Amino acid sequence: MAQPIKEVITEMIQPFLDAEGYELVDVEYVKEGSNRFLRVYVDKEGGIDIDDCGRISEMLSEKLDEKDPIPDAYFLEVSSPGAERPLKKVLDYERAVQKQVFVTTYEQVDGDKEFEGKLLSFDGETLVIQTPRKKATIPFTKVASARLAIVF
Repeated sequence: MAQPIKEVITEMIQPFLDAEGYELVDVEYVKEGSNRFLRVYVDKEGGIDIDDCGRISEMLSEKLDEKDPIPDAYFLEVSSPGAERPLKKVLDYERAVQKQVFVTTYEQVDGDKEFEGKLLSFDGETLVIQTPRKKATIPFTKVASARLAIVF
């Protein structure tokens, strides 16, 4: 069975990103309408700018042309994960402690499937979020998605 595109791209780009001090946040390969998009989200301490995205895009384009792992036509997008950065890896959750987050779960936890509030703690197995109504304790295995949340 062929290796998933996300894994192929991650293996292709990770050594360059590590060497240059960037963090790979996520890779998406999606179809929107009649077009396909390969989106690579990167970050670094202090944030990334348009020049960083350009450098990474050029390097990745060269490697993609060389190895040609994607048979379909697609658009390559390299960008910052944004202010409402998704939380994917354990390290993302650890960095988000004491920040505002929005978390959805696969099944109800204490009667809810959506939680927005301050991430009080994360021990690798459990998230504790202070919402406006209550303090929620959520098993990490039940988290469907999570991201940082902007408070206005």
